[in-house]
Amino acid sequence: MATNNTNGFEHTKPSVSIATDTHPATTVLVLDAPDALDINASRDAQKPVSPFQRALKLLRHDKRALFGLSVLFLFVVIALAGPPIYQHIGGTYQGDLTGPIGPAVYHQYAHGELSQQDELPSARYWLGTDSVGRDILARLMQGLLISLTVAVTVEVVNVTLGLFIGVLAGFYGGWIDFLLARFTDLMFAFPSLLFAILLVGVFGSSANLFLSNVPLFGDPGNARLLVVSIALAFTSWPMMARYVRGQTLQIKEAQFIEASQASGTKTARLIIQHIIPHLLSIIFIISTLDIAGTITGEAGISLLGLGVSDPGSSLGLMIADSLDLADSHPWEVLVPTLALTIIVLAFSFLGDSLRDAFDPRSRR
Repeated sequence: MATNNTNGFEHTKPSVSIATDTHPATTVLVLDAPDALDINASRDAQKPVSPFQRALKLLRHDKRALFGLSVLFLFVVIALAGPPIYQHIGGTYQGDLTGPIGPAVYHQYAHGELSQQDELPSARYWLGTDSVGRDILARLMQGLLISLTVAVTVEVVNVTLGLFIGVLAGFYGGWIDFLLARFTDLMFAFPSLLFAILLVGVFGSSANLFLSNVPLFGDPGNARLLVVSIALAFTSWPMMARYVRGQTLQIKEAQFIEASQASGTKTARLIIQHIIPHLLSIIFIISTLDIAGTITGEAGISLLGLGVSDPGSSLGLMIADSLDLADSHPWEVLVPTLALTIIVLAFSFLGDSLRDAFDPRSRR
């Protein structure tokens, strides 16, 4: 048995004697459980932490990121689950023209009761009614759904085109880079608002015919929404492509890329497995910041009467409809304006937090 004296206390460690035909008995010291645990703990402490894991750890402790994610999650739940739940809450009332009506009718965003105009919040209408007796809360939930749908649609196109063109231009260089870079610069010449006005003016009248069977976009008043989304996506992807191209130029010079090329890795596999994963951080950052601009742009276009039209609903349309009543009924313009402000701030806070977490150079 082996002994160890530490701080005046004798600690005995177990040992095993092994004897063979060619060697005499050899005493082998066996570590006790506490020593083995100490070794395992030290090994765990020495495990390298990837930049992505470090960024996630920073995000979990960032109050701005938690606020942004909480608000966005709440708005998504309200937009998706709110209407079917809200349309089952309430009693039966006498309608102006249709007789007795239930919450499935008067809690619809397009239904209005002229006898219930400009009402304050009540048990029947939780956020009151607008100038034609429509439920403000029902229209607000539909407006949130429209804003989030447009943001996701635009961002999918934005990321797809920006990633594809940016990676090709940055990885291959040469004449491919020259042509794609000039095409990207050409797209910068189209102001998003003016281009949306142009598309709506040209295709807006025929949008109802072609989009009548498209979910959400084919609903009454939403036909021009897809046209607006295309216009915003067409003018937003060049910025994504420029950022992706710059990052790709840096990544392709890294040693692990050169090692992969030397080992005979095919170009497509190299881009998918090595280039694109290293671009995800900047894509997340730019996307969250672009979504805030997209939501504001859609609201502005609807505010000008070029986006969603009655009886549809969007945050911009709600603000436009209630601007003339801001003095007498400020509640009607305050509700959609506050919702638009909060959702834009949530995306902005999340984008700033992602930038600080993935890019240490941006921290102060």
